[in-house]
Amino acid sequence: QVQLVESGGGLVQAGGSLRLSCAASGDTICITSTGWYRQAPGKERELVAIITGDVMTTDGSTRYTDSVEGRFTISRDNAKNTVSLQMNDLKPDDTAIYYCHVDLGPFCPDSESWGQGTQVTVSP
Repeated sequence: QVQLVESGGGLVQAGGSLRLSCAASGDTICITSTGWYRQAPGKERELVAIITGDVMTTDGSTRYTDSVEGRFTISRDNAKNTVSLQMNDLKPDDTAIYYCHVDLGPFCPDSESWGQGTQVTVSP
C-alpha cells in the first residue's frame, strides 16, 4: 500500500503563487506515475498535471492540462519521496480541492492511491 499526504494549500490572491507537496510512504517502489487532480464545487475531478516514474527515476515525462500550461510545474524529489506542484499566476478558476494520486505497478497489492486533498482558494 502507498499512503499520500498533501500539504501547501491555502488562500491566495489572484496572481499569487502556492506550492503543493505530496509525500508518499509505504510501497513507494510500486509508483509508476504521480498526478495532481482538482475538483471545484459542482464540477468533476480533473487531471491538472502528471509526472511519470517511481522513486528511482531521475527524470520523468510531464503533462499538463491546457488551462495550467505555463503556470504550473510538477516535479519530484526522490530523496524525500515527494512530488510538488508549483502554481504561479493563480486565477480564481484555480480554486478547488487538489488531490495527489499515484498509479501503482501491476505486481503491487493496489492499482492506485489517493491523498485526502488540500484546499486551494484564489480570491479575485
